[in-house]
Amino acid sequence: MKRNLTISVLVLFCFFFVNTLFAQNAPVKGKVTDANTGEPLIGVSVAIKGTTTGIQTDVNGAFTLQAPPDATLVFTYIGYTTLSLPVNNQNTLTVKLQPEAKALQEVVVVGYGTQRKRDVTGAVASVKGEELAKQPVQTATQALQGKVSGVQVISSGAPNSQPTVRIRGTGTLLAGADPLYVVDGVLTNDIRNINNNDIVNVDILKDASAAAIYGVRAANGVIIITTKQGKSGKTIISYDGTIGFHDASKVVQMANASQYQSYLADAAPGTTTPVFTPAYNGTTNWFGEILRKSLTQSNNVSISGGSDKNTFFFSAGYLTDNGIVINNNFNRINLRTSETFTLSDKVKVSTQISFTNSNTRNVNLGAAYNDAYRAAPIIPAMRNGLYGNTSLFGNVGNPLIDIGKNNDQSTENRLQGNIAIDYKPIKNLTLHSAINTDVNFNSQRVYNYKFAADSTTYITPGGNQRADFSQLIFTRNNNNRYIWDNTATYQQSFGKHSLTILGGFTTERYYQQYTYGSQKGVPANQDLWYLGTGDPTTDQVNNYDPNATPLFGDKFTRISVLGRINYSYAGKYLITANIRDDGSSKFAQANRYAVFPSFGAGWIITEEGFMKNQKVFDLLKLRAGYGKIGNDNIASNLYIVTAKSNIPYFFGSPGSTGVPTTTALGAAISELKNANLKWETTEEYDAALEFGLLNSRLTGEVSYYSKKTKNSLINVQIPAIFGDPNNQYVTNAATISNKGIEAGLNWRDDITKKLRYNVGVNATFNTNRILSLNGGQALPDGGVGQQGFTTLSNNGVAAGSFYVLKAIGIFQTAADATNSPAAADGNRVGSIKYADISGPNGVPDGKIDAYDRVYAGSYQPKVYFGINGGISYSDFDMSFGFSGSLGGKIYNGKKAFRYQATDNIEASYANARYTPSKPSQTDPQVIQSNTPASTYFIESGSYIRLNNLTLGYTLPKNLLGHTIKSLRVYASSQNLFTITGYSGFTPELPGTSPTNAGIETNAYPTPRTVVFGVNLGL
Repeated sequence: MKRNLTISVLVLFCFFFVNTLFAQNAPVKGKVTDANTGEPLIGVSVAIKGTTTGIQTDVNGAFTLQAPPDATLVFTYIGYTTLSLPVNNQNTLTVKLQPEAKALQEVVVVGYGTQRKRDVTGAVASVKGEELAKQPVQTATQALQGKVSGVQVISSGAPNSQPTVRIRGTGTLLAGADPLYVVDGVLTNDIRNINNNDIVNVDILKDASAAAIYGVRAANGVIIITTKQGKSGKTIISYDGTIGFHDASKVVQMANASQYQSYLADAAPGTTTPVFTPAYNGTTNWFGEILRKSLTQSNNVSISGGSDKNTFFFSAGYLTDNGIVINNNFNRINLRTSETFTLSDKVKVSTQISFTNSNTRNVNLGAAYNDAYRAAPIIPAMRNGLYGNTSLFGNVGNPLIDIGKNNDQSTENRLQGNIAIDYKPIKNLTLHSAINTDVNFNSQRVYNYKFAADSTTYITPGGNQRADFSQLIFTRNNNNRYIWDNTATYQQSFGKHSLTILGGFTTERYYQQYTYGSQKGVPANQDLWYLGTGDPTTDQVNNYDPNATPLFGDKFTRISVLGRINYSYAGKYLITANIRDDGSSKFAQANRYAVFPSFGAGWIITEEGFMKNQKVFDLLKLRAGYGKIGNDNIASNLYIVTAKSNIPYFFGSPGSTGVPTTTALGAAISELKNANLKWETTEEYDAALEFGLLNSRLTGEVSYYSKKTKNSLINVQIPAIFGDPNNQYVTNAATISNKGIEAGLNWRDDITKKLRYNVGVNATFNTNRILSLNGGQALPDGGVGQQGFTTLSNNGVAAGSFYVLKAIGIFQTAADATNSPAAADGNRVGSIKYADISGPNGVPDGKIDAYDRVYAGSYQPKVYFGINGGISYSDFDMSFGFSGSLGGKIYNGKKAFRYQATDNIEASYANARYTPSKPSQTDPQVIQSNTPASTYFIESGSYIRLNNLTLGYTLPKNLLGHTIKSLRVYASSQNLFTITGYSGFTPELPGTSPTNAGIETNAYPTPRTVVFGVNLGL
């Protein structure tokens, strides 16, 4: 009996023990989502309270954890409020996390990883993709205009053009000044292939501390673009479409027929007005002839979805963006796909690939715009299919011929993508390897038609636009870039300490092949537009040297080792250290490698004990950083000395012509190069204060930076005896400084559940200076017709500063003209009077010449800014964005570019110019071909523009049914109006380099765009 009782007790004990054991290890499953959006949250920490046991949610926000039935699970995630949730004997939990109210909690991409914004010690800005997609523009960079302090975007209205972006000023003269773009890990310098609707986020690394992890490519800042990925769950289909039109937002008004003829009486007295049959008594608006209202439309479809093991995203887009100049058309097809495969808890594979095909019908804008500006308004553009003969009148060519008598088609095919594998061999360690590629196949075919200068072409026969032969020009430019990234990331938290260590290496290879050929006499039938169908005796592989090789190319490689440490103590003391060892084949072996370090520190003051009870600040953070970055954005062969072969060498006795009778072919060095070229190096200091007030409704940041580029490339003058045709060579001999203050404020408030609004302002004050040329030659640039150069980049001034004569008025009397220093264009009543500043000996010498030039500002503004905001009520929404700049100067080059006295003039000048009956103190009687470059042609470049205005309405869900998940319709405008004092077409004039920006000769007018769109979700 006792034995049976003992056995019973033991069985009962075992039962309770096993039951308890299993109860402690019961599986609890669940899914964690955002409480507002319902989207799954990846990497949420799920821990059993009071223990060290825990797990993280997977790519679908799901988790499975062994836990007692009475346990409490603690959910923590960056940017969300920590949640403690009792299990209460449940096997499945639905967890919704609330976003934290504090500001600066979002996660940003910082290069080879992500960080919580509040933990970042460098200057990093972020813009949501949905903000960019609102704007009817071709590229994401154009949509960034006015959104972020420290980032200046200068756009062109031409289809398929790439905006110029300057981050914290211009730090180089000859090397590239553009930022690096990183698209889903793929490094590139061109993002015109990205569909704006595919973008999730754009993160901008502005200072050296943040960007140094990218080393050699990051001297001008880094723009990181993250595109959409698939999510597990039901398949989602979205459609985004727009249709609208462009027109020129501003057109310069030219003189009418009567104003022009009045001007001719002074500029070209005795000129005979052409006679037409029938008579032409009107005024030709040449800009009206070549400009138009054009169509733009876009259609984008995306499909995404997946399971716990596999997710996918696919998008397709088609864009048509016809230019506002006749015959200027552009279309683009985008295809993008991405997939992730979770092979196990330790292994994940991801792929991304995009293909873009674009076709552009280009126009000869330089000739067309120049001619439209200068062509006489008293000549008809066309009549009965015949062109008006402007050149017979001693004038420029007919701009319609410039556009209509050539067919310039370019095609771009681009394949971009990567494949990556992530492997977690142990807890907290992730190994990542990715192969990235960017391949381009581009071609251009230009056909110039044959046309005569007779009665079959012109109303009045003759003309200087005669073409006796047709010509076909064909170019092909293929290039590819491959990058292999390998990184290891270790993350660990212990007590109050948090540590992330990143190490890795990356290699890059670039290869380009360029071919060129041309032939005359090719038939006009487009089916025969091929080299070989014309006159074989006119074959050329180069416009300037018919014996040159038809094949050109480039090749370079880079290799880098990188490392980063992020450390945080108690969530309030932050330290970041980066180092990158770069090697580039663009330098000789002795200078090929360089090390670039950076360091950043942050202090979140509101986490201190003495700040816990204050009610003012939700966040107060102080940060500072230092970094050094290299720049190798130069020609690959700039340091390689090459010899030109097959040069004849004459020797022996002279013949009857005096030339030696014996020759031999040899080789000679025709261009001197510096074999000791080294990296341009940018050092930058940065300090900032970030804050959030009033429950983070008001957030802001104020930054100071000092950036200095040393060993900047510059041309150095050398004696002609060395035989270099340019008498100069490129070397490291300049120092350039950019110093500035950035400020931004944002206010966001929910007045009611239905009424919300936000407004933000940002401004950047930047000062650019060339500190030292160190023996280098000042760079003249900005050539304007017969005036020569208009800018001179020299010590103590900003890059691309205007260097011209100082205009001090208009001669009003003959005595004043006679007694004043003589200028090249002559002194007379009604001409410009110039200041005698200096002479060869440094003192005024009684004449006006090159010694009297003065610096008169530059295109670089003293401040550029943005104002952005929006309001929503119930299902209605409205958003707006302004951008502008102050203090920059513009050189009105088109006004100065004159070769004939019969060139037309602007209507404003026709009304304001000096005449004996209406003397002017500011505008001369005529502007001649020999009128020198002066401050007369310099105008203010300040402006403010309404970049975007969007009005939208989202249909209530109860009206949509089960098939349609969401439907929004909207109207949006781009460049609705511009307020500026500049008299030209546009104040946005990026130029081709930092030394010639801000000069208008043939700028593409800024288009005004109005579109109607729809966002549909299924």
